[in-house]
Amino acid sequence: MSNHHEPTAGAGRPLVTLRGPAELADALPYVLGYHPTDSVVMVALHGSRGAFGGRVRLGIPPSPAEWRPVAGRLAECLIEGSGRRGDHPDGVALFLCQDPRPGESGQDVMERLRPFSHWLRTACGALDVPVYEALCISGGRFWSYCCPDARCCPREGNPLAAPGTSVMAAASVYAGVRVRGSLRDMEARLAPWSGQRAAAQERALDRAAATLVPRILDGRGRSGVTEDTVRLARGAMDRIAAAPCPPRGLAAVDAADDALLSDGEAAELILGLQDRGTRDRAAEWMEGPEGEPALRLWRALSRRCVGMYAEHAAAPLTLAGWVSWSTGDQQAARVAFGLALSRDPEYVFALLLHHACNAGLDVEDVRAVLRQEREARRTATGGERAQAARGDRPQPPEHPEDGQGPPPPPRGGRPDHTPPRDPAARPGRLRPARPPAAGTAGPPRRTGPTRPGPGGSRPTRRDDSARET
Repeated sequence: MSNHHEPTAGAGRPLVTLRGPAELADALPYVLGYHPTDSVVMVALHGSRGAFGGRVRLGIPPSPAEWRPVAGRLAECLIEGSGRRGDHPDGVALFLCQDPRPGESGQDVMERLRPFSHWLRTACGALDVPVYEALCISGGRFWSYCCPDARCCPREGNPLAAPGTSVMAAASVYAGVRVRGSLRDMEARLAPWSGQRAAAQERALDRAAATLVPRILDGRGRSGVTEDTVRLARGAMDRIAAAPCPPRGLAAVDAADDALLSDGEAAELILGLQDRGTRDRAAEWMEGPEGEPALRLWRALSRRCVGMYAEHAAAPLTLAGWVSWSTGDQQAARVAFGLALSRDPEYVFALLLHHACNAGLDVEDVRAVLRQEREARRTATGGERAQAARGDRPQPPEHPEDGQGPPPPPRGGRPDHTPPRDPAARPGRLRPARPPAAGTAGPPRRTGPTRPGPGGSRPTRRDDSARET
């Protein structure tokens, strides 16, 4: 196998030379920022020395029938996507990471995934880019699909290096790169509740939907929902910021945040964020002293989107991803965006931000747009207050509010981050999905695309990393 080199940081920093499959396997968490679980990862390699470039990550499809078409799409995403940016790869490093199932060994996993490795290597070869190394990582060991020499790559595999003992680990510490645990751990912080507390939260969501859905669909009450939701969110953020932070572990922090929100308050916030204008107002809490409490609030609300309201998590998950990106945590941002798209593959706000994050757009450009929005609203509000103080009768707006008539044309030089197709603004998203009990309204009906599954049809899941290049 060729040596591979990875810059640990910007220009002027030393290069790290990876010698052989063992050091390449050890480098993967430092390249991604976390330990991938149940994932296929492809990394582009450039030049004669194999410098790391773009990468894609995707959850391993559960059905072997999906492996061949998925392999072709992943290879095209990495190789052709890199080529369009003028950075065509000279080779690829491939990783298949999956924990053993009950009764399986790591070697069993390696053999079971061997056909997937074959299709991935074939797909890259069809695009004239060789796979220099293909590794399976499972159960604390790794195997090479490319090396036939049993002296260095025995059938039982090789153990992974102890954490923190490799050259890559030392260089990452020097460069300020940290590994934040496994992908499974990161997703667990955003996963919905289960059990009795989930049932209580779902009942609270039913009650909130009975009150808020008609107001959101009625243009005259929509602005009131926005103001109520913003007020509730600010109050929750103030409590989170003022509360003492638990000293032990992220799970304790999340539990403390959960305790600061009642079921009814969380339900009103979740339903209020389904309105596009309200969600865009919330996105302005993206930096400075507002950033951290906002991120913790969006995580907590994501955990409260339970049962029939699972799709509603697209809004708080996207907000969590946006604040993570805005505050410099791209790995957490990609995870949150991917989960948002798994809840609603058509959620335009998540699609736009995810693409911008993966395309390397300067986050400051997005922040500048939201700052302009906030300033324009403050200016307009100040003018309205001055009118009221003079006793003037306010004039009707030049353009009706969204939902009451045609929208104004986009202003020059300002990207449209919320096209009309945004599911958060679709009236169909707010229709009951089941016969409500007397005096209640049910959650929105799922209208997204489906694909066949073992138990019939199920929502199409879109993973984050197919665009992580």
